[in-house]
Amino acid sequence: MELGAFSVSLSVKDIKKSKAFYEELGFQTLGGDLAQNWLIMKNGSTVIGLFQGMFEKNILTFNPGWNQNAENLDSFTDIRDLQKHLKEQGVKILTEADESSEGPASFTIEDPDGNPILVDQHR
Repeated sequence: MELGAFSVSLSVKDIKKSKAFYEELGFQTLGGDLAQNWLIMKNGSTVIGLFQGMFEKNILTFNPGWNQNAENLDSFTDIRDLQKHLKEQGVKILTEADESSEGPASFTIEDPDGNPILVDQHR
């Protein structure tokens, strides 16, 4: 099962301080909008998202259809197919993608320790 590009979405208290901190660690802004309190940052193949006031907890994030540079892949497994497969495996889906839709969608699950996992397709 190919889940797409992986990143960790961090719930931060002050996005400007967090941005400066991660820049000191060698991360560079890959995308996002500081004015909207979210940024995607990258160091080598490591991608993190900084989100102020959007999530309660840190989230493991997968993006079907993207590589680690947020570039579109020619071929990928659609999010609705991933969701269907996980349901068939008995994984509890917390928020579901509309299986009758096409294009952008997302769903969330939790691992056995309660860590949230977001699968978020942008195209």
